[in-house]
Amino acid sequence: MTIHRPNRQLGFQTRSIHQGYDPLLERGSVSPPIYMTSTFAFPNVAAADAVVADEVEGFLYGREHNPTQALLEQRVASLEGAEAGVAAASGMAAISSLFFSLLSPGDEIIVHETLYNNTTALTGEGLPRFGIKVVKVDLSEPANLTAAVTQKTRLVYFETPINPTGEVLDIAAIATLAHQAGLRVVVDSTFASPALQRPLEHGADIVVHSLTKYINGHGDLLGGIVLGDAETMHKVRGLGLRYLTGATLSPMACFLVLRGLKTLKVRMRQHSENALAVAQMLDAHPAVRIVRYPFLESYPRNAIARKQMAGGSGMMSFELHAGYDGAMAMMDRLKLIARAVSLGDVESLIMHPGGLLQARRKVYPEAKLGTGVTMDLMRLSIGLEDAEDLIDDLKQALDGG
Repeated sequence: MTIHRPNRQLGFQTRSIHQGYDPLLERGSVSPPIYMTSTFAFPNVAAADAVVADEVEGFLYGREHNPTQALLEQRVASLEGAEAGVAAASGMAAISSLFFSLLSPGDEIIVHETLYNNTTALTGEGLPRFGIKVVKVDLSEPANLTAAVTQKTRLVYFETPINPTGEVLDIAAIATLAHQAGLRVVVDSTFASPALQRPLEHGADIVVHSLTKYINGHGDLLGGIVLGDAETMHKVRGLGLRYLTGATLSPMACFLVLRGLKTLKVRMRQHSENALAVAQMLDAHPAVRIVRYPFLESYPRNAIARKQMAGGSGMMSFELHAGYDGAMAMMDRLKLIARAVSLGDVESLIMHPGGLLQARRKVYPEAKLGTGVTMDLMRLSIGLEDAEDLIDDLKQALDGG
């Protein structure tokens, strides 16, 4: 659908509903159709050859591309301010497809010292198996980046806000130094979503999201997406997605993400409003030792967060004076907030990385917490319930039930 507005792009909310789709081209169907097919037919051999050779746009096989997937990619790319995107079967599939497309044996990648635990495993254990050196750097001080760069460095990768701590990194400052060294910057912006933060506007080159989280928002599917310039995304689709991971997002899942995307902006506004109220309560509670929430006035990097984010999102971490044992007891007293490992759902969820680690070590003895993640830390994903009910639940749990 094309609507002409002199000198003005359609707004974020409008594009989240209409971008890339005209109902009149699909028999008037207001909701986009779901193309449930694994393969696509051609009128003749020449037409098939033209699609395979990238001479014309078209669809060949569902593992590479599908019209429902294409609409999702175009829509999220528009919201993120990217030229193109590649959807994948999970956030980790998106990250892996990107890394395997852009990195080769002998290359180096700089990553922040704290990452989502599965990304930590990929960078700490997975990439080195294929001859790719991973250099961990504390990017909370951007100047640290310069000393870590070598002639073999190709990418700088970090999350902001960071999973699970909720800490914020300065995208613009890191990107400036990375670009001076000729490097590309990749930002995992899952905790914020494009409704609150668009890293490309602050100098990043590529953005990744777990679609599982806020962009879908309803906790009922897995998905991921990589976004950036068209040439790089073409490479990610042709290499990483097509045969290195084969991790395609199904047409049905694409449709469900498109449905969730339509309410992203209004959901993120409410997530942020609820979370700020909860963070302020926790910050004032005598049982709480520390709260990390980007828009909390007492948060040390609050100015950076407000510079690059339109809202604080729904994610925070906090610790109690009672430490690990107190955290486990408090979590067990919660009645409304669910003990669960995901985030970004309409339901509020809480998890304890240290407790999860203790259980995981029974299967993977080498498992360890990321830098800056203490055994006392709890990660809280604030949903869309009434804030007063969430606050009451946390208070009764903190006060001993």
